[in-house]
Amino acid sequence: MTDEASRLTVGKKAPAFNLKNQSGEKVKLSDFAGSKVLVFFYPKANTGGCTSQACGLRDVADQIGDTVIIGISPDEPDKQSAWDEKYSLGFPLLSDPDHKIADKYAVWGEKKLYGRAYMGIIRSAFLIDEKGKLEQVWYKISPKDTPKKLLAALKG
Repeated sequence: MTDEASRLTVGKKAPAFNLKNQSGEKVKLSDFAGSKVLVFFYPKANTGGCTSQACGLRDVADQIGDTVIIGISPDEPDKQSAWDEKYSLGFPLLSDPDHKIADKYAVWGEKKLYGRAYMGIIRSAFLIDEKGKLEQVWYKISPKDTPKKLLAALKG
């Protein structure tokens, strides 16, 4: 479980990852060295907020140059693959079922819904620079703000 004190900050090195994508292939953060990377964590594929967020990012992909978009959730690759195909997302969706990477990014924590507390992904996004350092950190970002904040950050 994460708390405010364990949150990542701008300028720190982004935690590495090596996870399976929606096709079952391993994807590492280091695969994208030399490019900016937006890593966004979402709670569950094919749900309203997550679909809004992912489709918003898909819709700005032609405006972000060579910046790479990567989504990470606890969903299994087959579920992410079906979601990718349904909405033509076109970027890697990585499976983190044991939330080890979510823990490294301090996005696995307690959530509340209808008064019930449970553990899950706290929707967040991280813009990583070409050298692997955190350029922007957005905890508890809204689905609609994710593409807007990415575009604003890239415009400087």
